[in-house]
Amino acid sequence: MATERHPPNRAVLVFNRVAVKLAGTRAMPVWALVHHVGRRSGALYRTPVAVFPAVGVFYVGLPWGRDTDWVRNLRAAGGGTMVWRGVRYDVSDPTFVDKSEVLNVARLPQREILKRWSLTDFLRVRRVRATT
Repeated sequence: MATERHPPNRAVLVFNRVAVKLAGTRAMPVWALVHHVGRRSGALYRTPVAVFPAVGVFYVGLPWGRDTDWVRNLRAAGGGTMVWRGVRYDVSDPTFVDKSEVLNVARLPQREILKRWSLTDFLRVRRVRATT
């Protein structure tokens, strides 16, 4: 079942302005910064997201649904880059998955958080450390 799409409220938009400066750093290890290219504009964007890392992949919760611009941009391009804990990764093969897959690979502390989280929809991206 896909998460219903509803736009983020004003507080989230304000938070994102701050989060985009800290996401991807060692100071905020739960947050990564997705770098993506606009589907129509070709403009470069950066979006902070909460990630659950696993071997070779990142899982990203989709609280605003599957149709957010950053998700659509990443899927249209077949991938992009993410910065997590100060390291840049090339990400590819963005695929929608349900919560059960994430629970199966999550480490114990993450699993406990995920069980309590009402999200059911996630995006899985394959990751490799960027060479540049």
